[in-house]
Amino acid sequence: MKSIKMAAYYLLQWTWALSQNLVGGIAYLLLRGKYRHERFHGAVVTYVDKKGFGGVSIGMFIFMSDGKNGGWAHDTRIHELGHCVQSILLGPLYWVVVGLPSFTWCNLPPIVRWRKEKDVSYYALYCEGWANIWGAAWSGEDFVTEEMKKRGRYGRAWVKR
Repeated sequence: MKSIKMAAYYLLQWTWALSQNLVGGIAYLLLRGKYRHERFHGAVVTYVDKKGFGGVSIGMFIFMSDGKNGGWAHDTRIHELGHCVQSILLGPLYWVVVGLPSFTWCNLPPIVRWRKEKDVSYYALYCEGWANIWGAAWSGEDFVTEEMKKRGRYGRAWVKR
């Protein structure tokens, strides 16, 4: 059954979600000799050594900070895997439904400032909380950090279903 699940995952990534995987694949090829990589439930994770960088998913390719604590890295892999699953669910709509809102929520200074001032969880945004749900479901793994346990489900406490 697992092989059928993974075959469907790759088939959808390289057909329905082709645009994301072409961009992510090119980024992976450009970085493959410089950074370490691993597989994670069908995704390819590249650990980037860049100050201030968290993580991003482009198709089945995850790029995330290297050298952060184990709990953060564990939970970030699960979260970014959720974006990989969103990619196969939404196909070319991913860029508009998830990519642009997520990029804006994470990087636009007035929004970042507002989140900090109001203590709004990063995962309160629909596509970020949704990524946590899909990542946990696809990986079968639990979140370990207090932030995820307390605010990982759309800014509220994580509840196993």
